[in-house]
Amino acid sequence: MDFRSDNVSGAHPAVLEAIVAASRGATSSYGADPWSERVTARLGRVFEREVAVFPVTTGTAANALALATHVPPWGAVYCHREAHIHVDECGAPEQLTGGAKLIPLEGAHGKLDAGTLAASIGGRGIVHAVQPAAVSLSQATEAGTVYRPDEIAAIAEVARRHRLVVHMDGARFANALVTVGCTPAALTWQAGVDVLSLGATKNGCFAAEAVVLFAPDKAEELGFRRKRAGHLVSKQRLLSAQLEAYLTDDLWLANARHANATAQRLAAHFAAVGLTPLVPVEANEVFVSVPAPLAAQLRERGFSFYPWSALGPSACRFVTAFDTRPEDVEALGAALRHAQI
Repeated sequence: MDFRSDNVSGAHPAVLEAIVAASRGATSSYGADPWSERVTARLGRVFEREVAVFPVTTGTAANALALATHVPPWGAVYCHREAHIHVDECGAPEQLTGGAKLIPLEGAHGKLDAGTLAASIGGRGIVHAVQPAAVSLSQATEAGTVYRPDEIAAIAEVARRHRLVVHMDGARFANALVTVGCTPAALTWQAGVDVLSLGATKNGCFAAEAVVLFAPDKAEELGFRRKRAGHLVSKQRLLSAQLEAYLTDDLWLANARHANATAQRLAAHFAAVGLTPLVPVEANEVFVSVPAPLAAQLRERGFSFYPWSALGPSACRFVTAFDTRPEDVEALGAALRHAQI
């Protein structure tokens, strides 16, 4: 019973079937295929505007390429200190931008706020300083919390005032979207987001992410950068087929709703034994302080989860996914109730 990450899950059957179907026969390569054309058109409808779409295989590639297209080597990217681009991408954003500097900022529950961002921006026009270029928001955050449209808009207003591009790392965008309950447009470009790294792998795809540009004037540059970085897949139809299946009949939202609902149930089990989550449970992650004896008993009973020292010495993270079995959540609840601590 594995609650370590939503990356431990497999792919949804509909996605696997789509890959098999797309593998039959021959078609044009490098994105000049019907699947890629349909995905671009579908995402245009999803976001209610013209978009440029660039499928890639990993979220790291999506984030690094999105930032590289908008940030010069002497640029500064403001992000939360726990952001994936800062902590978990091995310097990929710095490498693909040619040396841009990530500026980590504080923020409660994994979120930036407009005031902190405004107070941190400086050095414009000073040749000795990196130049403010972008702000990156994680949606959902690394703490499992979610930005609402008004919070994004407030940050975007600061960004516009200081000529910053707004990037959103949407590795768990679907989970955030179903929590907020608004349209994809309202949670992105209508609130001021310029470019989105749209995640799908954590929510039912095999290996498929996409950079979504809301200002397609950058599309040509991003196309060259993707190729130069080695992320233009020759059989792109197999990526696009995953994304097409992911979006068909709102599978992406159904998957996210299941993951979020099982996380809420998991949080309720912890709260029932006096272990209140350390941060609000707003997507599919639950952070809780688990005493060492209890953690050992849970592992002995076959439950897997990660320690999360960023939130305290006994903090642990439990993540649910599109295919988390309700019976596994109930089994963990029973283990908590019968634990000897």
